[in-house]
Parts: sequence; C-alpha cells; structure tokens
Amino acid sequence: MKDSSAAAAAEQLKDANGEIDESLYSRQLYVLGHEAMKRMGSSNILVVGMRGLGVEIAKNIALAGVKSLTLYDPKPATISDLSSQFFLHPEDVGKPRAAVTAPRVSELNPYTPVDVHPSNSITSNLDELKRYQVVVLTDTPLKDQITIADFCHENGIFVVITDTFGLFGTIFTDFGKNFTCGDPTGENPGTGIVAEIDSDGLVSALDETRHGLEDGDFVTFSEVQGMEGLNDSAPRKITVKGPYTLSIGDVSGLGQYKRGGLYTQVKMPKFIDFEPLSTQLRKPELMMSDFAKFDRPAQLHVGFQALQAFAEKHNGEFSKPHNDADASEVWKLAEGLAGKGEERVELDEKLIRELSYQARGDLCPMAAFFGGLAAQEVLKSVSGKFNPIKQWLYFDSLESLPTSVKRSEELCKPLGTRYDGQIAVFGKEFQDKLANVNEFLVGAGAIGCEMLKNWAMIGLATGPKGKISVTDMDQIERSNLNRQFLFRPKDVGKLKSECAAEAVQAMNPDLRGKIITLRDRVGQDTEHIFNEHFWEELDGVTNALDNVDARTYVDRRCVFFRKPLLDSGTLGTKGNTQVVIPNKTESYSSSQDPPEQSFPMCTLRSFPNRIEHTIAWAKDLFHSYFVGPPEVVNMYLTQPNYLGSALKQSGNEKQTLETLRDFLVTEKPTTFDDCVAWGRYQFEKQYNNAIQQLLYNFPKDSTTSSGVPFWSGPKRAPDPLKFDPTNPTHYTFVLAAANLHAFNYNINPKGIPRDHILKVLDDMIVPDFKPDPGVKIQADEKEPDPNAQPASFDDNAELQKISSSLPAPKSLAGFKLEPVEFEKDDDTNYHIDFITAASNLRAENYKIAVADRHKTKFIAGKIIPAIATTTALVTGLVVLELYKIVDGKDDIEQYKNGFVNLALPFFGFSEPIASPKGNYVGPNGEVAFDKLWDRFEVENVTLQQFIDDFKAKGLDVTMVSSGVSLLYASFYAPSKLKDRLPLKLSELVETISRKPIPEHQKNVIFEITAEDTTEEDVEVPYVMLKLQK
Repeated sequence: MKDSSAAAAAEQLKDANGEIDESLYSRQLYVLGHEAMKRMGSSNILVVGMRGLGVEIAKNIALAGVKSLTLYDPKPATISDLSSQFFLHPEDVGKPRAAVTAPRVSELNPYTPVDVHPSNSITSNLDELKRYQVVVLTDTPLKDQITIADFCHENGIFVVITDTFGLFGTIFTDFGKNFTCGDPTGENPGTGIVAEIDSDGLVSALDETRHGLEDGDFVTFSEVQGMEGLNDSAPRKITVKGPYTLSIGDVSGLGQYKRGGLYTQVKMPKFIDFEPLSTQLRKPELMMSDFAKFDRPAQLHVGFQALQAFAEKHNGEFSKPHNDADASEVWKLAEGLAGKGEERVELDEKLIRELSYQARGDLCPMAAFFGGLAAQEVLKSVSGKFNPIKQWLYFDSLESLPTSVKRSEELCKPLGTRYDGQIAVFGKEFQDKLANVNEFLVGAGAIGCEMLKNWAMIGLATGPKGKISVTDMDQIERSNLNRQFLFRPKDVGKLKSECAAEAVQAMNPDLRGKIITLRDRVGQDTEHIFNEHFWEELDGVTNALDNVDARTYVDRRCVFFRKPLLDSGTLGTKGNTQVVIPNKTESYSSSQDPPEQSFPMCTLRSFPNRIEHTIAWAKDLFHSYFVGPPEVVNMYLTQPNYLGSALKQSGNEKQTLETLRDFLVTEKPTTFDDCVAWGRYQFEKQYNNAIQQLLYNFPKDSTTSSGVPFWSGPKRAPDPLKFDPTNPTHYTFVLAAANLHAFNYNINPKGIPRDHILKVLDDMIVPDFKPDPGVKIQADEKEPDPNAQPASFDDNAELQKISSSLPAPKSLAGFKLEPVEFEKDDDTNYHIDFITAASNLRAENYKIAVADRHKTKFIAGKIIPAIATTTALVTGLVVLELYKIVDGKDDIEQYKNGFVNLALPFFGFSEPIASPKGNYVGPNGEVAFDKLWDRFEVENVTLQQFIDDFKAKGLDVTMVSSGVSLLYASFYAPSKLKDRLPLKLSELVETISRKPIPEHQKNVIFEITAEDTTEEDVEVPYVMLKLQK
C-alpha cells in the first residue's frame, strides 16, 4: 500500500469480504478480530521443508485459517525426522515428506485446503511462486534462500525464513517496501471521559483515571459541549503531559469548553520498510530475544552462515554431532565471515564449536518455539495486525544442555532411532534419563495438547520406568478444535484426557501403555485419588490449567511433596512460563496477579457510562430472572419448613416471599403466550418504568448541593424507550426472555411462528407508569445505599399475607422449576441473545455505543482469547526447562522464567526468584532454613516427648496447633496439661478436634510458635507428623 495518508490506509485495511465460522474460531477472533481474519482468509501460503519445524508452522497456519496452504518437500522422510515431525509415522520413512504430511495437516481445519507444490526444484521456475502471498522457507540451503527471497522481494511476495539447529534457532522476515501494519499492539483502544479542556489544548481526564496513552498516539472526541468543532473531527496527535493529562495542540477558534466529552484512541497504521535477504546478510538488523545474551545474536548470525557454507562444501550435509574436525572447519569458516559484514564480529570459539556439534540436532521444543513464532509472522504479514519481527531474531537455550551425563561423538552418534535428532544434541545417556521419568500433566486443553505432543516427540516416559498421568474433567467442544490440535470434529463430546492420550500414542507408539488418563479435578475433594502414594511416586508436575485457583492448589501440593513444577499460561499473543524448583525457587503462589476490575453497584444500577457496565448489568439481570428465582422456588418445594428456618436467616424475607409469589402464583405461566407477555412486561419495567423513576428522582436539569449539574461527568442522563416490535433488539429481548422463562417452567416453545408472537404482543395492554415518590435511589457510591437496610420493615402482617397466598409444597408434589445454567458457546440457547439485547437496550437508554453479539459474549462469558501460535511457543519454552529438571540442575541461574508478547514482539527472560530464607539460634549456633520448602518431620510421639525433642534443638515451644485446634500452650493450667502431655500426637489431635483422622491421610500438619536460645520469638518451619498406616 503506497498511500501516504495514514487515515486512508486505515480505511483500506478494513475493506474485507467473506464470512467467518465464529463457533470454530471464537477464541482466536478475540485475538485477531474479524477484519484481520477476513484478510487471512484470502491469502495463499507456501511452506517449504516438512521436517519438525515446517510441520509446526503448517499446523499453526492451518488452524488459524487461510485461503490455501501449500506444502513443498519432495525429499524422502528419514527415521530421524520423527524426532520432531509429529505427522510422520515409522512406515512413512522413504516416502516424500510433503506428500505424506499434507493429508494429515488438512484434517486440522475444514476451511483451509492443503495441497502439495508440484515441482522437484523450487528454484527451477521462480514464477510459480507468484501465486502465493507468503513463502516460508525452512530446511533450505542459503544460496536457494537468497535466490527465492530476492525474487519475492522484487515481486511483492512476503518471505519468512526460519531454521533450528539443536538448541539454536533463527528467523528472518521480509515484508517488502512500505509494509502497512494496521494495529501494532493489538491492545484495545484507550477511552475516557473529559473533565476539562483549557485554551492551550490541555485535556484532563475525569476522576483521576489514568489515560494510559503514549506520546504520538491519536485520539478523536465526541459529545464535547462548547468546543463542538472537536467532535468527530480528524484524529489529533497527542503529547502526554502527565498520567491524567494530555495535550492535543492548537484549539484556537474552537470556542470555550463548557462540559462533557469522551475521547477515544485511534489506531494509526505504521509503515515499515524491509530490506531483501542479500542486503540484510551483510548488515543485519537484529532483534533481542534475551537481554542476558547481548553479544550472542551477532555471533550466531555469522555462525549460521558458517554452517550453511560447511553444508555447501559437503554435499548438503551439516557438521557431524560432537565431531571436533568438523567443528574446527566451521570455526575457520566463521572466522573468515566475521570480518565480511559492515562491522567485525568478535567470536567466542566455544559457542561456534557448540553450534557445529548440534547442527544435526532436531529438537521438538525448538521447533515449537520457532514454529509458533514463524506462523505468527505469516499471519502478521497477510493481516497487517501486530508488529512484525524486523528483520532477524536469534534464540538459543544452551542452559538446557545436560551436565549430569557425558556427551561425546560416540554417545551422540545416530543409532537409527526416532530420537536421533535429540541424541545428536544430548547424547544417548540423557535420552535414557528422559525415558524413565514419571510426570503428571494437569489439564489436557490447548497447552496440554501441545505438551503431550512435545513429550511424545522427545520420548518422555517411553522407558521401562516411565509413566505419564494426565487428568482433565472437561469434554471436547467445537470451539476447542481451533487450537487444541490433537482433537478432531469426531471427538466433540468425548473426554479431553482420553482423546489427547490416544492421539499422542498414535504419534509415538513407544508411549503405548505408558499414559494413565483420569477425569478428576485436582483439588481437596479428590485427595483420596491423588493421594500421598500418587504424589510421592512422581518426578515432576506440569500445569496446563486455565484458572488461578487450580494452579494455586497444585502449586501448594508440589511444595508439600517437594516436587518440581512447570507452570505456563497464555492470553492472546501474551504468554508466560514459570519454573518451581524444590529448595531453590519461590513457588507459583508466592506472587499474585492484580484483582479483576469490578464496578461500583450504583454505577451498574443507575449510572452506566460504558458498554462494560451495561453488559455486567445484563448478566446480573439474566441471573435474577432465570437462575436465582427457580432455585428459591425449588428450595421452598423441597426443604421442610423453608419459610420458618432458612428464610429467617437470609435477611431478605420480603424479597424472597415476593419472588415465590410471582413465580408460583401471580405470574406463573401455563402457555408460551404467557411467557411472551412476561417478557414484554419485563421490557417495560427495565427500559421505561425504571428510567422514568430515575428521571423523577433526578430530573435532567437538577444540580448537586455544590451547584454542579447532576447529570455531568460520568453520569449520563438516560431516556426511556418505547417498545417497538419491529425493532430487532426490542423483539429479540422479548423472544429470548420468553424462551428462557419457558425453559424454567418446562414449557415447549418449539414451532411457534413470529406472526403469532407479534399478535400476542399486539393484543397486550401495558399499563402506563406513574413514578413513586417513596422510592429512594443511591446517587453516589460514597453515599450509604438507602435500600441496603430493610427500612424498619417490621410489618409481619404483610409478610404473613404473602406467605399465606403461596400454595403448600405438598399440593405441588412433583412440580419443580428448571434453573438456567449459563452456557456461552451454545448459539441456540438464547443465553447470549438475551444478554446482548438486554445490554444494548440499556445502552440505548443511556446513549452508549452498543456492542455486537460477539463482543458481548466475550465480556459476559469472561472468555480468555487464545491462538495456537502462542500456545505452541510457550509450550516449547516449558519443555526447554523440563530438560533442565530431568538433568537435575540445582543452580538457579540456569533456569529461566519467560514472558513473551508475540504482538510487539517482546521476549523477556529472568532467573527465578529464590525462596525466602530464615534462621534461629540453636545450641550449636545459627541454624538456617528455607521458609517455603523446609519443615520438621516427627514420629507419633507423646506431646511431652515432642516438646522435649524441640528443647534439644534449642527451641522452647510455646504453642502447638493443628488446623483450628489449639493443642498446647505454655500458659495452660497444669491440670489441663496433665491430661494432654502423655497423649500421642495423633490421639491428641483426635481428642481435641473430636474427629478421627481420615484413613487415606498419612500425615498431620502442626504449626508451632517457639523461642530460640536467645529467648526471642522466632519464625520456624511447620511440623509434619508422619503416621504409620
């Protein structure tokens, strides 16, 4: 796009045709958006090279959805390809790679046709490449890379080149001259309410809310009074003056600001110039992947060219694993190349020799990392969404090399097995170590699928002592298929853990009989399944969870049983990994995420100003119509004496009694027509009556005690709505409400035509509303809620009157209501339809821009946006840490916690934080301990013996407790202690708590307070009593 006008280019990016299957692409749409996905849907992509890296890229692109995906690799598959090529089987060895891989890639997505590029040499007829928008090169000799990349640069075809050699990898991009990036970050545009605009163009945001904008951003304005010329004018470039203020430049001639106004950030396109590969080889533009390895990218740039030069001299063969003669030759080639570029590069011989040793290495986690990255770059190029890599990125994970085993040419030589690509890097001894691991995978969703694929490829748990346990309570849904790539449409409805295990055993038959699948949630209620024996047998745990509570529980169990834990998560293009090592690092629970944003109740009830407010209100309305009341009715019908006991304790008797009366007597429907009428009355109540009441209490011209207009700042004055059955939103609200109400009462709504519903609505007489002077409304969250206290409601007579009008539960034997269970992904159940209509009608009341069904579903369903590329990359990083754990590394500096954002792109790695340490003074001096991982372990001795044993350690115990029971305190009277001191600890616990210790429990935890030999109170670890059972 050569158009120099940024605004025009932004419009050009929006011009896209074609429909998108939202049920399949739902989670990815929340990352990329409809526009970007439509542009992807008109793109043809070629991927060259079908070893592990090529198939990973093809898999991610196929899942994302493009117009066509073409694979090219006529070379015969070898047994060592199976180190990372998960779509090849042993029987495919000798067959052309692309031909056997294409049908398996095409199963991933019915909307992405996959075929094979018909040629035996990609460079013999370059014109054939003109049918593609993007060409991806893997496993391609450098001279061919230059030929193809320069041709593509001349012809406006985007190029991505990527390769991995063992624990080293690289990616290069060229998206041509004047490439347009429509949305560099993918973050939601900032919006806010204007408090003031002065004559110099300084804008202040309302209510001390940080605007979150940066210098150079653009904003537009609406609803400004006094400077009306700003409204809907061209975007203005801003300068940030402070967290709550920004300057928009010259505002002369626009008049005097009075009040009101909203500002909205506008995403302006960015234009980027790329250079061709031949130029960039000499003068590379290098991105940082790890700031701790500042000098590495320039050296690897030379080293990778040296490897390619070696292969060119040796008939396309790279240097042999751990072969010193080959490494010396690569080093000489590198030294020659080091001075060829613009600046001479200082080389580290050890690094270049290591690169040579690993040149034939083929590791699945490295393919996952670069495959996720390269596929995301392809999507960026065709969609214009997110900032591309410019133009090189090198990454290595040399810390993953094992130190507990030997590596030599003999140990790293190929053995004719599927693991040869990994043995080339780590050696045979380490391969045997990996094969005998007992690992627990918690979760078999997106990260779980990728994790199992990696484990299958690296041969984890394939040996005689190896075992993988995987648990997931969920069944497969259609929206999972877009990124949980082990599942196919035929699996929808089946258990995730079982399908995933079956799929990876097909990928690597060595895993047959090694995977145990479970369907249980890991939590306190399943400690009899995941018992002490289960935990003690494990070598490690990997989390593939999507919620904090479950992660925290697993983390606490790992700390208790002292097991290493690998945790990771993704959110759209963002991902993070954390490694937890016993006695070394802090754990997952040591740090906390900020709490979720919540809205003040009075904002939701009366003063919304953003669509998020109306969606939260609509979701609340959904609950108070279709979930809460049916549950109350069912309790009334099933619990004996519900009115007498439970109701008295609840504190809102009147409201509950009125609900029972409405749902069982006055508004109980018998036909679907009754449900339609009920829906129409609810429309009137919410969008007309409630608004009229609000305007009666606070008229549009009212002012506050300080003389400021009441309806100003965040308070938007509403207008009541008049019901119009021809308005689709009005009609949908009534239709959805009627269907959900009918569901509550088991009334069948099927087959009732629209004409009939319209006639029912037409025949209704809806009474006019008169505001009630007695109604009080909270005007501000700082004020007390006038309706919070049941205002001296002591009128038992009225309560009695309502309860006597209710039918006796006995008279309704067999009758029960069906509460609605909110399910966001079923498009036929009216749940999201109701919430969308309810929210948008309220937005109409308050003149807030409405949200479509897609956006409403995202916010109301609290959907976590997800895309296969991030998941693949993050899982690769986790497996690179798993290598270190299996090796038994105990140097915290060798481990890496990672944070990535593929949109920017940004990569941050840091060593894990060490666990906190403490100490106390014992009889022989200072005793150090780990506050997180250490504990005292004791046998089932008497309380007296327990106290004496600690005395010998220099600790004078002053209190002992277990759970909520205080078992011992030094200030207890001697008569009380006389009974307790002779008791064994288990008897003491059972006596004081008056509960037996459960049969499956092998230990009891005690907390103690104590003084050390300096007679100071000291913090000491907890105590674990081991029970012999």
